[in-house]
Amino acid sequence: MRSSHALRRQVMSGWGIRRVPAVLGTCRTYHDESFGFRKPREYQFPDYTQTQLVNRAENAPLLRYVDSMRTHGHRAARIDPLDLIHREERYGLDDDSKMYNVNGILWTKRVGTGDEEAWWSLKQIREHLRKVYVGNIAYEYMHSPSKTERLWFSHLLESQSLPSPEDTPLLQVDEEKKRRIHELLARSEVFDNFLQQKFPNLKRYGLEGGESMLPALDSLFSAASLAGVHHIVLAMPHRGRLNLLTDILKYSPAAMFHKIKGGFEIPEELGAEGDVLSHLVASPTLSYEGADHPLKVSLLPNPSHLEAVNPVALGKTRAKQYSLLKTSPDDCKLGDRVMCVQLHGDASFTGQGVVMESLGLSNLPHFTSGGTVHLVVDIGYTTPASGARSSLYCSDVGKMINTPILHVNGDHPEDVARAMDIAFLYRNYFRKDIIVDLLVYRRWGHNELDLPGITSPLMYEQIAARKSVPELYEQKLIAEEVLSQEDISSVRTSYKSYLEEELATVPSYVPSASMLTDQWNSIVWPASVDAVHDPVTGVDRPVLEKVGRASVAVPEGFEIHLKLHRHAKNRLQSIESGRGIDFATAEAMAFGSLMLEGNDVRISGQDVGRGTFSHRHAMLVNQKTEGVIVPLNDELKADGKLELANSSLSEMAVLGFEYGGSWERPNLLTIWEAQFGDFFNSAQVTKWLKQSGIVLMLPHGLDGAGPEHSSSRIERMLQLTNDRYDATSQPTNINIYIAFPTTPAQYFHLLRRQILRNYRKPLVIAGPKGILRSSAAASTMAEIDSGTQFQPVLTDPLTSKTKAKRVIMLSGKVYYELVKERQTRGLDGSVAFIRVEELSPFPFEKLQEALEQYPNAAEYIWLQEEPKNQGAFIHAASRIKSVLAKMRRGDKELAYVGRKESPLPAPGVGKLYQSQQRAVLEAAFAGL
Repeated sequence: MRSSHALRRQVMSGWGIRRVPAVLGTCRTYHDESFGFRKPREYQFPDYTQTQLVNRAENAPLLRYVDSMRTHGHRAARIDPLDLIHREERYGLDDDSKMYNVNGILWTKRVGTGDEEAWWSLKQIREHLRKVYVGNIAYEYMHSPSKTERLWFSHLLESQSLPSPEDTPLLQVDEEKKRRIHELLARSEVFDNFLQQKFPNLKRYGLEGGESMLPALDSLFSAASLAGVHHIVLAMPHRGRLNLLTDILKYSPAAMFHKIKGGFEIPEELGAEGDVLSHLVASPTLSYEGADHPLKVSLLPNPSHLEAVNPVALGKTRAKQYSLLKTSPDDCKLGDRVMCVQLHGDASFTGQGVVMESLGLSNLPHFTSGGTVHLVVDIGYTTPASGARSSLYCSDVGKMINTPILHVNGDHPEDVARAMDIAFLYRNYFRKDIIVDLLVYRRWGHNELDLPGITSPLMYEQIAARKSVPELYEQKLIAEEVLSQEDISSVRTSYKSYLEEELATVPSYVPSASMLTDQWNSIVWPASVDAVHDPVTGVDRPVLEKVGRASVAVPEGFEIHLKLHRHAKNRLQSIESGRGIDFATAEAMAFGSLMLEGNDVRISGQDVGRGTFSHRHAMLVNQKTEGVIVPLNDELKADGKLELANSSLSEMAVLGFEYGGSWERPNLLTIWEAQFGDFFNSAQVTKWLKQSGIVLMLPHGLDGAGPEHSSSRIERMLQLTNDRYDATSQPTNINIYIAFPTTPAQYFHLLRRQILRNYRKPLVIAGPKGILRSSAAASTMAEIDSGTQFQPVLTDPLTSKTKAKRVIMLSGKVYYELVKERQTRGLDGSVAFIRVEELSPFPFEKLQEALEQYPNAAEYIWLQEEPKNQGAFIHAASRIKSVLAKMRRGDKELAYVGRKESPLPAPGVGKLYQSQQRAVLEAAFAGL
């Protein structure tokens, strides 16, 4: 038997296969070779020879029959353990004894081993095809538009099934592997029975009926390790999670029992409130025989929102390979050392939109991570499939990206292992996604306390009468004389004894947390005394000038759009004069200065290179050739790189992808920019003790654009925070920072602060889209020079502070409209404006300092342009009152000025918007 390494080399390179560059479509594409852009690879399989083409034409009926079996054989395959799938079978030929030359029609030899005639009878052909395509594994690959992939599959499947001693080892399940499969199945059943006995009222979401999931993953991990993969990023929902954790992933059963009994899964002194049992995680290092290195498997946290973790896993997988992106394209082979594996439920795979969004990212040049293996544990929900999806298979959604699909019967764990081996071979060769649909059943319904027989009586009558998957496999191994009854009893008894021992240690168990290791070892716990919350973020002026000039440098002969000449000229003038720095310039200087300090920056969203509001222009496109440059990368030659990841029209998956990247790399400034208004989603960020420095850029500000193009729903973001309510209470370990900057300088400091802090927390920026180019909102170089930093509160520079009778607190662009209106009314000495630039954590101390500058104020107002039930009012009101009480001005009422309550973020009628906005401005100065 050949070694696993030799087999892998044969499959990967020994078939005479040559690799050719991908040819991108010509529709709507840049000639983008900017940092991070990776064109999908394509591989060319040896085409038909002229002799084979002639034979295919001469035997067209046979060719149609063979292709029909390849295409439709899955409909007759034995893949359903409960035999509930309707099968159909069609025959096109009837003379079993007739001989056919199958050269070029049916693959009987390895690729490159000759082009000779091979004569088979119709009976032999039919039996061979049925053996390949109508068994316990069903294949769907003929829908692929790639002839290369179709040929690859048909060659592999049809030649591998031949009973040649030379060919059998590749996908063979030897005796040692059978014993390993049995151990996993038996231990899973013992584990579920043990929990049922000890904790009968526990919802454990066990694996009973789906035990083959464990040998499926074990086989995949082994194949990956032998092929050189060092790290697997694993995403999965709750079904079978505890079985996987305590077995393959080496999670302590004592720790799990401690959690079941009501204990903390993390050290109590950290102050975190924990999560439910079925969301536990592990990151073990595994060893597989034959591999020359260990395999790290990282199971990611996942909420009960089923597939929400999928894009997070993709982002983390790509981020683990970020250093590869700094090498030349020839050296960068994404997926060589890191692989993403995703487990799904069949109902959620069909029903959750984030699945389709994530699949849509898989081959995009700035999002690909080298191919994902998807394992759908088709365990059925309590709703029948007829009410759960409109397709035959739950996996059909994968056909949107032409993904091959393998369906396999979970009652046959050896075939499950083979299916996973084939899936890995495909993924590792083509570096694309593939789906394995594991058809199993759930013995107890949605959970162990469920009574699914009430609504599915016939199905559960069948299930109750069945032997379990481990028992069926044990019968098979006894018949094959691989195991004896004593062997079987020994495996089960020893594992039950182990679980009993672990349960006995629970009273002395003390949880621990392994955080901030490896690349995170320079990061501190945010609540520790070592945390630096407000670092100086200013930069020496020569560096700012260097970066600013580099950001608009254009190579000789590179023709930019005519309107960008003015953009570049204005930027250079503002840098030279030190005044008129707009938001785009401040952003470029923040990015470039961080890059010079060795940090990377990645910003994603729709057309972020240009910017949603055509303001950024960090990516320039040659108007003649459509070639792309990123001036900050090309001119600065910094260690850090800027990746402008123009994304698909997706919110949840793209944000999840960036969130995953931020989990992996603390020195990466990860930004997701929403296109408009409330085009956003959020992620829960505190319960897993995961630090993330992601930035959500959410355009915000009423300007007459209508409901979905005005509001970033600040009120919803603020509701997610754990911000304290009282100025006299101790500051909390805030989970999300939320800011609404009104000047480019403030924006500059916020971006740099994300990296210069020695801890990481998400930052939500309500983007001031209405003032991106406003001269009134511009900043000076002095405001971002060395020694400067972000200011949570900005006081009014125009007002005589002792004369002010009315103090208006607010956030956002409406400030500039108010300043203009105040000047028109000649009230500069009577009304003062205080901008609350950071809403979470609420700046109690800084606001008090600002308010104390107006000792004669008689009125206090919170003003906003959003409706009263939206915006920051609900969050800010009680906190401002707390500050006033602390200042002994609690007798002063906090008045509200703004729009009235509304079900819409903004009106969609222009005249109505104008009249409402005018009313807000009038109310601000009423009575003066």
